[in-house]
Amino acid sequence: MDRRELEARSWIEAVHGDALPSDDLHECLRDGVLLCNMLNKIRPGTVKKINKSKIPFMQMENINWYLQGVRTLGILQEFEMFMTVDLYEAKNLGQVITHLHALGRSVQKLADYDGPILGVKMADKNPRKFSEEQLQAGKFIPSFISKGSYGGATASGSIDTSRNIIKGAPLSAAQEARRASNASPGP
Repeated sequence: MDRRELEARSWIEAVHGDALPSDDLHECLRDGVLLCNMLNKIRPGTVKKINKSKIPFMQMENINWYLQGVRTLGILQEFEMFMTVDLYEAKNLGQVITHLHALGRSVQKLADYDGPILGVKMADKNPRKFSEEQLQAGKFIPSFISKGSYGGATASGSIDTSRNIIKGAPLSAAQEARRASNASPGP
């Protein structure tokens, strides 16, 4: 079990309030019941009906209802979702883990949720408002691009003092010999 799977597992247990019944995360999530219950803890009433049946179609329906419920929260992008077969048939468990991390991070956006999160705190918006005077003054401040780079760069670019290299200088005898030996064809 890798680190990301362990983190996702710990977050699910923290949200759900109970330890998972098996060490195999796929086995725990495969019927969709745990996911639906977890989503209802994040936002009560999101998943209205949860099938307890062992019939594969009903279990896949649970996963589908979970995914629809996550979409109604409006906090994840479509690329952060997974498909039902990714989980049910274990076709792409990496995407399922990625989805759980995205959900665990994004629940911070929900105003009515104050439970555990997964990952770092998301940044808050911090819009800047500049006056017209400040915007005009900023046009005349030189950018770092026009200040040159470390090493005494000049407009001509002829001298690089960072390594005592003089561009365009003739090669020494040792450098000529090295160049000649590298240029000769091999056996």
